[in-house]
Amino acid sequence: MCGRYSVQKKTALVANGLVKKNINVDLEQDNFNCSPNGKYPCIKSATNGKYLEMTIFGILPSWAKPDFRRLHNARLEGIETKVSFKKLIVNSRAIIPITGFFEWAKENEKKVPYYFTRTDDQDIFLAGIHESGQFTIITREATEQNSKIHHRQPVIIPKSQINNYFNLNNNAVEFLNNVKPPELKFHEVSTKVNNPSMNDVTLINPVN
Repeated sequence: MCGRYSVQKKTALVANGLVKKNINVDLEQDNFNCSPNGKYPCIKSATNGKYLEMTIFGILPSWAKPDFRRLHNARLEGIETKVSFKKLIVNSRAIIPITGFFEWAKENEKKVPYYFTRTDDQDIFLAGIHESGQFTIITREATEQNSKIHHRQPVIIPKSQINNYFNLNNNAVEFLNNVKPPELKFHEVSTKVNNPSMNDVTLINPVN
């Protein structure tokens, strides 16, 4: 799964360079603890080009009851048949630009947070879907290396392939299944990240 991530201003600036329009995205803001229900930069596509817009993390379907929790992840496996997602993966694709993401490993009956980034330190572009000002991140089975921490990971798209994902003539599921995950590195971080209200650079610094 992928329920927490960071998006630093350097990443937002790169994302802004990929679009024709910026809608309310502050390019000078660092966010080290993006969590469901918050609003974060999201790349979407329209007939007149791509745009970057602040969007709520987690989709709340129109049929959801009051106690329903937002859907912040969508499994790639079966996404084309799930009621909440099957139309969105066809017509409402999104890219979520991030700097790195968090996953938790179970160690000695405790959940220990780790921070993942690319080994080449490049920005990360996650495959997603969007609806009514909300987005969800698509996940897949983790690679052998990353599964040491968690069995799921987000689907990462090369920057050079973003337009191909937005091309509605391409079958999104086939396309994403053929995308090779980049090499990632990870390190243990402070449990302060467990608190969504915490937001500073120490959250991504290695512990010990």
